[in-house]
Amino acid sequence: MSKRILIIGNGFAGLWSALAAKRLANLANKEKELEILVVAPKPSLVLRPRLYEANASSMAHSVESLFNDAAIGFIQGTVTTINAESNSVLVKSFSGTHSTITYDRLILAAGSQVARPKSISGINEHAFDVDSLDGAVRLEAHLHTLASLPPSSARDTIVVCGAGFTGIELATELPKRLSNSDTKIILVESADQIGPELGPGPRPIITQALNELGIETKLGSLVTAIDADSVTLASGERIKTRTAVWTAGMRATPLTQQIPAPKDALSRLEVDRYLRVPSFPNIYATGDAAHAAVDDLGHVALQSCQHAMPMGRASGHNAAADLLGEPLVAYTQEGYNCCLDLGAFGTVVASGWEKEVQLTGELAKRGKQFINQKLIYPPASVDEALEQANPVGLSSDQIFEYIVKVVS
Repeated sequence: MSKRILIIGNGFAGLWSALAAKRLANLANKEKELEILVVAPKPSLVLRPRLYEANASSMAHSVESLFNDAAIGFIQGTVTTINAESNSVLVKSFSGTHSTITYDRLILAAGSQVARPKSISGINEHAFDVDSLDGAVRLEAHLHTLASLPPSSARDTIVVCGAGFTGIELATELPKRLSNSDTKIILVESADQIGPELGPGPRPIITQALNELGIETKLGSLVTAIDADSVTLASGERIKTRTAVWTAGMRATPLTQQIPAPKDALSRLEVDRYLRVPSFPNIYATGDAAHAAVDDLGHVALQSCQHAMPMGRASGHNAAADLLGEPLVAYTQEGYNCCLDLGAFGTVVASGWEKEVQLTGELAKRGKQFINQKLIYPPASVDEALEQANPVGLSSDQIFEYIVKVVS
């Protein structure tokens, strides 16, 4: 009788978990011993790193044929309950019916979502986001309707709340997306510096980009309320706007709370070097749902596709290896390269955990476009996809060198 690996989510980590598990089963000639089943709302990969761009509705890539060709099962639905004690989950279909699915190994790859603090009144009702495909499509539709509204300071002001990676990419991309060149864009950040998590290395370049693009910044400014026509700051200042976009902070999928095991401040499950939840060895967490060490120096994987893809390959391989009696592979990812899009200004690439600037200008911009338009997409060929699912692949530094070589 075959054993079942159940994967929750088909984002970057979930997709590559499924392919890596199938790859190992094929290599071990044990395909019939392993069933790989993915549960997700749709059989498509949302290109989440691109949701700050225009044409948001095109940022979903179907993986249905890839799953079919690889003999990976797919159930369209949403997991509502994880029962770690009985090795089962409860799945809700779009018709509203519920079904129970058991597993031998579970891979939680349901990602993360933007955190909306309850302390900010009106945030759920009035704030847009680019966190999900639906959210990005909703924002884009709203931007298109602004021109039809009567001129006002609220209509002609956009407030991006959060000057982290996503907030900076969105704010710098907006000028070329807007039909009204006179629209004011304001980037609000509670910290005293732009991109607090990006470090001092790229900050002068980011600041230059914001200045040249005419984007105003308000640092050390905490948002306390959002309504249909304004954003209110802790200082009492009220910025008139019909468009407030919330990008500040991420949290792991709420499903992590259903597994009684240690979690970090971002609600990510703490995992061992094989991405297993120590107190529940039948459960693996990966991608944005996992607090995983990337080296022996104390660095931890970030909630990014740069980490989610190799984490998915490792978790899928290890879940399959666990069931098939094959060797497990420890997840490591010592290198890190930050590639930040700055709209019409260009792109900045910073290397290492210290984020030392390595590349700017046109070459960096072409590199970012290659990542967004090619590198993060799965291959169409199942053979190529399975080959790329090797958990022992290129390092982040090697991938960066490859990108520079391709776009040079």
